Amino acid sequence: MSSDVLITIAFAIYLCGMMGVGVYFFFRSRTISDFYLGGRKLNKWVTAISAQASDMSGWLLLGVPGAAYALGVANSMWIAVGLCVGTYLNWRYVALRLRHYSHIAGNSITIPDFFENRFQDKTHILRTVAALIILVFFLIYTASGFVAGAKLFNTVFGLSYQHALLLGVGVILVYTFLGGFMAVCWTDLFQGMLMLLAIVVVPVAAIFKMGGTGPMNEALVEVGKGQMFNLLTYADGSKSVGWIELISTLGWGLGYAGMPHILVRFMAIKHPGEVVQARRIAMVWVVIALAAAVLIGCVGAAYLPGLADSETIFMELVKSLFPPFIAGLLLSAILAAIMSTADSQLLVAASALSGDVYHSLFRRKATEKELLWISRLAVMLIAVIAYMMAKNEKSTVFGLVAYAWAGFGAAFGPVVLGALFFRHTTKMGALAGMLLGGGTVIWWKNIIAVKYAEYAWAGLYEIFPGFVVGALAVAVVSYLGGKKSDAATRQYDKVMHHYEHHRDQEWTAEPHTGEKT
Repeated sequence: MSSDVLITIAFAIYLCGMMGVGVYFFFRSRTISDFYLGGRKLNKWVTAISAQASDMSGWLLLGVPGAAYALGVANSMWIAVGLCVGTYLNWRYVALRLRHYSHIAGNSITIPDFFENRFQDKTHILRTVAALIILVFFLIYTASGFVAGAKLFNTVFGLSYQHALLLGVGVILVYTFLGGFMAVCWTDLFQGMLMLLAIVVVPVAAIFKMGGTGPMNEALVEVGKGQMFNLLTYADGSKSVGWIELISTLGWGLGYAGMPHILVRFMAIKHPGEVVQARRIAMVWVVIALAAAVLIGCVGAAYLPGLADSETIFMELVKSLFPPFIAGLLLSAILAAIMSTADSQLLVAASALSGDVYHSLFRRKATEKELLWISRLAVMLIAVIAYMMAKNEKSTVFGLVAYAWAGFGAAFGPVVLGALFFRHTTKMGALAGMLLGGGTVIWWKNIIAVKYAEYAWAGLYEIFPGFVVGALAVAVVSYLGGKKSDAATRQYDKVMHHYEHHRDQEWTAEPHTGEKT
């Protein structure tokens, strides 16, 4: 049996399993809350692994190893450090508060829904603006997943980029369309474990095949990458890491408080008392996964030097190191990484379109059945638009993810933190934070970085100025922007009182404040 056939069989087994989960949960999603939040029934393992798997995407197995392959640890390891710190802080300070607040204040099931309930916004302006921001940046983010899928099928099966893109989009669309949030989260649990296994096994196998770390280092010197493991110098010794680049790479950690596809996992955990255990599981997973991803790129530069596309290093290593069927299973980890993020992004973007725009603004009396089917149609529509964006074969997974990550981190991060930690944050402060934070990212990326490209400071990752501007806008407008909502302040005090006294106890199903919009 040929190698391609064995790899195809392994892929087929994996894909059938994932789509089977979608079919199973199709018959269990009866309400809009089931479809978007799983009825708040996630256990600690599903919450932890699903949050991290949806966070990392195909970027973990393509973008990070590709950056390490090209530049060494001087770039990619600092990104990994920023992400690990950001992950911990998000779990430590945001997760439990958001779980309490979203449940008690109006039983919010989406981030725009939470903003509206938190700030007692009867005009729906916060919900509408937040939904539009989600649609814009998740289209970019989802397109990055589709690009990663196209590269996978193109490299493994030799399909043309356009045909590979269609295949990847089709697979992701089927089980997201059918199963909704629970299908996404349970497939993410399996996919996250598969990703972790593959990302650890591959670099170890390559080092063993080369005869150990000594021969690997000698090979790196021979190909002109003797500085591969230097934290402050590029792999070829041509350039040192400056302050701008260091701030930019560490700045990735700023994005976590603004990621809707991660935040909804916090909102959906079944028991608040499981958040601490889920945090420990998540941190073990993310530290091992990011360290191994960087190692893949470094080892790959010695084992397979001279690749035209550095983002294919994981795939090329797997194909050269393992028998075809095992290679097929390990390559499925890339599809797992892609699917675990793209499905979440599709679902959150669809919730913004169907729940926060269609239902809230146009069809307040829509039935649960109608909303379920509108949601599924929204998944399809967003997938089609993201597919059109991903058709550019020159797109890189790393570049698309970086742009979307910055947009969400700057637009939503300061608002989420203000909503959860500062009682006097106002509706207008939140609105200013979203618009100015997200707007600064777009302005910096498309105007400043292009117009002043010859200056080092213009290369600053756009999340940093965007987050700073967004945070200042939230603070300044909240304190100087006129009358504050007494209802929102009372609600905040009630929620924080409940948070302090009942953080580890199970709740009744109904919200407690009664202060709904």
